[in-house]
Amino acid sequence: MKRFVTPAAALVAVIASGAMATLAGAEHGGSARPDHIPPGGIHWARGVAPARRSSSPNLVNHGGPVMTQGAYVEPIFWGARWNDRTFAADKISGIETFYKGVGSSSYEATDTEYTQSNGLHVGTSVTFGGSHTDFSTAPKSGNRTSTILAEACRAATNLMPSGFYPVYVDSPRGNAGYCAWHSAGTCSNGVTVQFAFFFNLDGDAGCDPQDASGLHSEGLAALANVSGHELSEALTDPHLDAWYDASGAENSDKCAWAFGTPLLGFSNGSKWKIQGNWSNAAYDKKSGYPNRDGQSGCHDGGNFK
Repeated sequence: MKRFVTPAAALVAVIASGAMATLAGAEHGGSARPDHIPPGGIHWARGVAPARRSSSPNLVNHGGPVMTQGAYVEPIFWGARWNDRTFAADKISGIETFYKGVGSSSYEATDTEYTQSNGLHVGTSVTFGGSHTDFSTAPKSGNRTSTILAEACRAATNLMPSGFYPVYVDSPRGNAGYCAWHSAGTCSNGVTVQFAFFFNLDGDAGCDPQDASGLHSEGLAALANVSGHELSEALTDPHLDAWYDASGAENSDKCAWAFGTPLLGFSNGSKWKIQGNWSNAAYDKKSGYPNRDGQSGCHDGGNFK
């Protein structure tokens, strides 16, 4: 995600929708209001953000933790339209299938080379804890991280430090330049969690991975691709102070809209078109495939040597 940095020490207490939360105000480069477009940054739509080339292409460890236990995931589907079977279509069941299969897959293994200061690697496990629907009115944008954090803290049933709580709203992207983002914050019970925001991407050419397999609707394929992006960044940079390059790009940012293997198989047999992630090891070995900058450091688990 492109980062807009406020000082790492700037943790801001907010009250949103009746839930107390603390939002991480740490970013990598620039400045931003901590309750505005997200501390975790943005997964830009196609063609919105220019390709970025840093002086050193590899990710650097900035000392923060990684998710050594992997992730526990409870997706949240927010908005009245999720109660409409025609709108929901295959998206809820498909996202559940995605999270049930991504753990211990070759794709998820693209994150595991990254470590924290004690040498522990990103974990291989992704545990699905059940999904939730909230048919109340969802926000039309993801511009307020406090709103999304409050929803994650309120809707999830098992809040834990290894938790990743993605919130999928029923609102389309409209004129927003991004498809999704991730961040971290502390719920009222004192547990710091990872959370993310996703627009409804039905018919959205700017966020479409162009999956021609016919296995999923276009809207589900788009959500799955950006879900892989945000989950990977949450695993490798959960508190926004771990792995990113000199330009502030995290592992998925560096390979955004760069696809390697046409269709990746997950551990539960499901198949998805998912962009790759940046690998320092692949770049150093010259064994990855190129990103939009022509840097051969991307791999998706299907092409790494």
